[in-house]
Parts: sequence; structure tokens; C-alpha cells
Amino acid sequence: MASPTRQLQVLDGEDDGTLLKVAFASSDRETVDQHFGSSRSFVIYGVNPEQARLLSVAEFGELEQDGNEDKLQSKLALLDGCIAVYCRACGASAVRQLLAVGVQPVKVAEAARIAELIESLQAELRDGPSTWLAKAIQRTQGGDSRRFDAMAAEAWDE
Repeated sequence: MASPTRQLQVLDGEDDGTLLKVAFASSDRETVDQHFGSSRSFVIYGVNPEQARLLSVAEFGELEQDGNEDKLQSKLALLDGCIAVYCRACGASAVRQLLAVGVQPVKVAEAARIAELIESLQAELRDGPSTWLAKAIQRTQGGDSRRFDAMAAEAWDE
């Protein structure tokens, strides 16, 4: 398993748990320009409706699109805690593995700008999340115990 050759972690100690982690497959830290499986680097941001903060950048060596699934393990580990990874493309096996660990792959158009994708995600968080985003938020916040209270309060006819 190839781990990142370089990784920058931003430590400012101000994460109050409200930031959703989102990854971008990017070689220049400005656009999404990489296929997930062969991506040489990922940029991870913490995002909520009001702010976006760079959390980390990880760089891998050269990786070929060769169907070698072992190379995905280190990327999956890197994305631990992320709700989504934005990429140019993602193979079927990688999609299954990402979904199994709770990361939604998001395919974007060529030269999609990270800043614009973050703005769009923030607008969606403010206006009401889509189905996948609502599920991702629920996973990060754990189960909602109020739903059990509501069920208990309902009248049960047998």
C-alpha cells in the first residue's frame, strides 16, 4: 500500500465539529483535474454553510490507471471522515469501495474550479441538502435519537 509521499496538515485547533470534510482530486489545488484511482494528489477542505477551510493536502507518486486495486487502500484511508471526493472520473470498483466507507464520489466537468464547487456545496447546505448530502450529514452526526422519541410517542395499533 503506497502512502502519500508528502502530506500537509493544517492545524489551527478551531474545528468545532461543524465542518464536513470534502476531498478534491487535484494536481494544482485549484481545479479538479484527476481521475480518482490515478490521482497524484488530493486537497481536503472542511466546509459548512458559512465557511470553508483547507485542512490538508496529500501528494502521491505517479500512479497508473492499471486496475491495481491495492493503490486505492491508501487513498481510501486518506479520505477517512470525508463525505465526498470530487474527481474527473472513478472506476466502478473504486465507486463501490468509496461508498462502502461512506464517501460519495462526485464526477465533475473538466476544469471544474474547487472554489466554485465549494460555493455550490455551501449553497446546497444553506438551501436544503440533496439526498446524498443529507445522508452524509446524518452519518457524520450519528443517529438522531429524536426520531426514536417521535416513534415512541406515536400511537401503536396492533
